[in-house]
Amino acid sequence: LGVLAGASKRLEAAVRRTKFTALGALALDSDVRHFVSYGKERVASSDSSGGAEGQLTASNVALYRACRPLARLAQIASLMNVDDLEDVLDLISSSKRKGQWDLSLDDAKAFLNLRVDFEGRKVNELLRISDED
Repeated sequence: LGVLAGASKRLEAAVRRTKFTALGALALDSDVRHFVSYGKERVASSDSSGGAEGQLTASNVALYRACRPLARLAQIASLMNVDDLEDVLDLISSSKRKGQWDLSLDDAKAFLNLRVDFEGRKVNELLRISDED
């Protein structure tokens, strides 16, 4: 899990330095999903005796709880992959209700501003409104 966490942090740093189109965000989401699947396979193969790590293969949620940086990376990919800015609030609120959202609104603004097709002014207005709620 330490390797997954380290790689997730490095990938997040790389994402912060990159601009994305809608297609690029879709590719990021796909790549992160493959990374999560790879992580689940590695955890399962490293502990095939059925110990605590072997139980992580049951769901992504269990893996995300065990590896917070990986969960954060998955949240970033989901956020970047929204089709319309109006979907952002739905994504954040539904994920928060499930207890599966760790990104601050400032982080969400920063990542959404990496999308070249989203206007920074609109991103800031949208998330400022939800910040006041």
